[in-house]
Amino acid sequence: MAIADVKDYTHLTNEEVEELGRELDAIRAEIEDSRGDDDAAYIYRMIRIQRRLAVAGRATLFASSFPPAWVVGTAMLGVAKILENMEIGHNTMHGQWDWMNDPEVHSSTWEWDTAQPAEQWKHSHNYIHHQFTNVLGYDNDIGYGILRMAREQKWHPVNLGQPVYNALLATLFQWGVALHDLDLEAIRKREKDPKVMKKQLRQIGRKIRRQIGKDYLLFPLLTGPQLVSTLTANATANLMRNLWSYMIIFCGHFPDGAMHFTEEEIEDETRAEWYLRQMLGSANFEGGPLLHVMSGNLGYQIEHHLFPDLPSNRYSEIAVKVRALCAKYDLPYTTGPLHKQYGQALRTITKLALPNTWTSSDGPEPPAPIDRGRRGDDSRPIRRLETGNFTAHATA
Repeated sequence: MAIADVKDYTHLTNEEVEELGRELDAIRAEIEDSRGDDDAAYIYRMIRIQRRLAVAGRATLFASSFPPAWVVGTAMLGVAKILENMEIGHNTMHGQWDWMNDPEVHSSTWEWDTAQPAEQWKHSHNYIHHQFTNVLGYDNDIGYGILRMAREQKWHPVNLGQPVYNALLATLFQWGVALHDLDLEAIRKREKDPKVMKKQLRQIGRKIRRQIGKDYLLFPLLTGPQLVSTLTANATANLMRNLWSYMIIFCGHFPDGAMHFTEEEIEDETRAEWYLRQMLGSANFEGGPLLHVMSGNLGYQIEHHLFPDLPSNRYSEIAVKVRALCAKYDLPYTTGPLHKQYGQALRTITKLALPNTWTSSDGPEPPAPIDRGRRGDDSRPIRRLETGNFTAHATA
């Protein structure tokens, strides 16, 4: 069910919502004031580990025709790619480490090891997705323009292929994400500015050439007679990263309990109401420290959506306080084992391949299906890129 008024849905008064916002602001201020050497040491350690894994993996692949070396080298390279994308690149480009004033580890300079240019990712993810989380017609991450993920979205016979599209999206995830900021629906409707589209396509083309040249030409050629086995190892490492990134992201946004919202909800939305929407629109998963590091600490997706620019290594600490606030205000705190969260997302993908009348809803029936299309920046409210200095009508 898409929510039009989170205060009404949660039975909170305006005063209670604003008090919740003040308590969350206090958590933010406490973490900001306590950032220091231990946090800096954490991200530098992650970068060292990731780079050493990548070097060791590629060095091992010089013997990739020997099966054990292929397996070990591929595994190390795959883990290195996952760490770079999830715990390092994603979080660095959110500005989580900008406070260190290190130009090498800064949101303005980091370019990650995946096909989407950092500039486009920061627009489609930091600005659109995080500000308009799960708002139908505004958040392009709801199904990535490929999958029907809410019962309010109008069904079309093409949706019958969702299980196939989902499998392809998971397998080719970095390439799907590379095209994400283009807004293919706007291109199809001829609503996209041709100049902007050409600029984006040039950026994507350069990045794709770089990624293909690195993984499928340069490094395989360097291994000489091991070229073919090294090439397959690189492809497998990229597949590992694609499948893992896809699963982690879907577990944070599409399990039962992660709500969708109508555009009415964000009309004159206050900072406290924005906080509340993030809490209702996100989902966590449970696991140990290694799982959380490998997932970019996105097992704490609720905390990440509340504070996307705070250091990821502090999310476990923040989660204790956020969970206590949820109990205090009688708010849901959606979490569960990784396999359960993904299982629920997969069930939703399968069910919504069919018309609403053919399946039962997991909650109250939504209003009649709508087709708002996808909004361009000129029709979205103007927001800041991150939440540290959030104002509903600030200039970006």
